[in-house]
Amino acid sequence: MTECCDAGSRSTSTNDIAVIGAGSAGFSAAITAAEEGANVALIGHGTIGGTCVNVGCVPSKTMIRAAEALHGARAAGRFPGLSGEAGVDDWRKLIAAKDDLVMTLRQKKYADLLPEYNNITYLEGAARLNGAGVILNDTPIAAGKTIITTGGRPSVPPIPGLEEVNYLTSTSVLELETLPESLIVIGGGYIGAEIAQMMARMGVQVTVVCRSRLLPQVEPEISDALADAFRAEGMKLYCGIAYDACREDETGVTVCVKEGDTLLELKAEQLLVATGRTPNTEGLGLAEAGIDLDKRGAIVVDDRMRTSRPGVYAAGDVTNRDQFVYMAAYGAKLAAKNALNFDSLVYDNSAMPWVVFSDPQVAGVGFTEAAAKDNRYDVITSTISLDHVPRALAARDTRGLIKLIADKKTDRLLGAQILAPEGADSIQTAALAIKCGMTVTDLADTLFPYLTTVEGLKLAAQTFNKDVSKLSCCAG
Repeated sequence: MTECCDAGSRSTSTNDIAVIGAGSAGFSAAITAAEEGANVALIGHGTIGGTCVNVGCVPSKTMIRAAEALHGARAAGRFPGLSGEAGVDDWRKLIAAKDDLVMTLRQKKYADLLPEYNNITYLEGAARLNGAGVILNDTPIAAGKTIITTGGRPSVPPIPGLEEVNYLTSTSVLELETLPESLIVIGGGYIGAEIAQMMARMGVQVTVVCRSRLLPQVEPEISDALADAFRAEGMKLYCGIAYDACREDETGVTVCVKEGDTLLELKAEQLLVATGRTPNTEGLGLAEAGIDLDKRGAIVVDDRMRTSRPGVYAAGDVTNRDQFVYMAAYGAKLAAKNALNFDSLVYDNSAMPWVVFSDPQVAGVGFTEAAAKDNRYDVITSTISLDHVPRALAARDTRGLIKLIADKKTDRLLGAQILAPEGADSIQTAALAIKCGMTVTDLADTLFPYLTTVEGLKLAAQTFNKDVSKLSCCAG
């Protein structure tokens, strides 16, 4: 791309590291290595910036926030004496604003950074490994170490007939020129949940179908409560079903599912497939290079971000590690430092917070109750609904709950999950508590500002030992 041509003109004869992939992980690896004094060949293929800024976090979250603005106006009636209404006046204008934000951040946070690092050479093309090194456009790239950061793409499930349907993905749904009247969403994970609710709030009739429950990775209580919130907004959910077939005709798309012994035909104008991500490993020559993949096709890395081939590292969505952009950047930073400094750093996700940008938001850190038991902890839990949290009462929005998981033997906090309209901004407190080895007693004795959502963590911690419904507003 033209913004990076000056970088690509530099010599590539003496590279300490070749980074394949120019998304969040690739830039993190390249910048980290450059700051360590290394010469880096950063190889991009396609649009610079990768998934997050182009088709993932940035475009989806700005559209989700726009949908929240619509819902906020319509929900004004929860306050006595208020009413409100809002709608989509110009969908194309909203999409154009989203595209403008993407282009601005891509230029500012990726392309414009390259000239700031004299020891990063940006190259374009489809790179591969040939067992001896990196090949780019049939030309060897001399480098001491290699880091693979090629990311992922939407995956497609093996549903009969789906290959004949003009379905949407999490990328193309955010590029629609017009809003459909109705939409079926296949997949109840975080991508499906976020986009389904966003589209519903834009005025689309949305039906979600999933093989398990909504957000199967979260605590069952939170999954059930979020499903109730979705249904309250008019969305239809079919959970725990089996996919039978798909077809499309001039009237739209039909998805056939089995609910128990009953065969159902669900119809909508369009279909969104949101069933996870597939790592971009094709064409990289990984088999030739002796690099192991897991059953999902992801590159297997150890806790130092090393692949099965000495001198080759990997990070981000192309690996079998956590599929979050900040963890991709973190893993890539470790990979670069380990490649240059004798593999001294270990990947640690024990206090990794995560967020689903639904409304209420879902956020968590540490073990779930089931995972803690699987790890042989004697578990105690505490769960409170948001009607015990003064912030939620004042906001007249008590959708949600907070659950804490602790070790009965040591009282140490092991995990936390929050379902709340402002849950995303509260989970970091629990992450710090886990990172610092705090007990639930420590958390209960910590000072929290009144009338905040995060105060719910204190109340949930107090619930281990007392009935918080019998406390005054700020007691305890």
